[in-house]
Amino acid sequence: MNCPQCVYSNPDGVKFCLNCGEKFVKANTQEDDNSLFYEFAHYVDFVPKFERSIEPKFQNIFSRVFRNHTELEAERLFIVGTALTTPKITEVKETWPKPWLFARVFIFALLAFTGLYVGVDYFRNVNFIPGLIIVGAFAVPLTTLIFFWEMNAPQNIAFYRIIYVVFIGGIVSMLVALVFFDILRNNINPITIGIGEELAKAITVITFVRYRKYRFILNGLLIGAAVGAGFAAFETAGYALRALLSGDAKNLYITILWRGILAPGGHVAWAALTGAAFCRVQGDHPFELKMLVKFKFLRVFLLVILMHALWDTPISGMFPFGQIFLMAVSWVAVFLLIRAGLKEIGTKKSMSKTDYPIMENS
Repeated sequence: MNCPQCVYSNPDGVKFCLNCGEKFVKANTQEDDNSLFYEFAHYVDFVPKFERSIEPKFQNIFSRVFRNHTELEAERLFIVGTALTTPKITEVKETWPKPWLFARVFIFALLAFTGLYVGVDYFRNVNFIPGLIIVGAFAVPLTTLIFFWEMNAPQNIAFYRIIYVVFIGGIVSMLVALVFFDILRNNINPITIGIGEELAKAITVITFVRYRKYRFILNGLLIGAAVGAGFAAFETAGYALRALLSGDAKNLYITILWRGILAPGGHVAWAALTGAAFCRVQGDHPFELKMLVKFKFLRVFLLVILMHALWDTPISGMFPFGQIFLMAVSWVAVFLLIRAGLKEIGTKKSMSKTDYPIMENS
């Protein structure tokens, strides 16, 4: 239908214009105002129902990246996850979302980094160095996190909560890892590093999801990605600072560049896999320690530890070719768990005979 205000062509059935926000009210009908908040979730991909599938179509997943999007579309993305804007399970689409905002975030971060680089390299102003390190460290992990956030089909986690998990979860997981390294200080090697860091992130992720109603696989994927993004960004900032203190500015840029390129397949993806595997096991049940020894969780967690250990193994060709291969393996696993998460939503929708709210608030 065409909007009477801006003449934008909207999909049939929407209750407000997706371009300007004008509310469509049919004569002699009563509208639920709260439904307007999550109406955007219904039509996020604009794909006809008969073409929708939970099977991945990689040529379509990123099809909206290069389309024009209004500020209103972005604003509606950021209001999801509250008590008023979380959709009911019956209103969640169990089809592959089509993320696009993550690409805009990456462009903004790249522009900011370029400006800081000019300030440091051309104008020789040291005041730009802290910003250069911070933006360089967070650019790719945050971009990857936004992708996971857009893929969270239940839309039941507010963005402010994600930012909280990034900073608090990232710091806590690093501190827990340091405790493990202190215990294992006489046995530091790629295997113990993989075990220590992944166990630290797993403990942090489980702490965030065990007491809250983040019971979906896609929720665990997102919370895990948030913890991993914080861990990766803080670690990269530390390595960048050490490179700068070595006296060679070139090492600073190389460190930020390579860690940025490899960041999506490292800590962010690994923690996301761990979070998704745990939520898959926990489901709607209260947390129990025996969940951690279930095969569905252990096989993913052990895979993550193995990939981390191989990532740090100092063998010929591991950097960068081996790490790129491991990054691809990580994302194959990520997409498999996304598909499992969408199937989970479809199953719960079919089993739901009454409204099944998925609000984040307990």
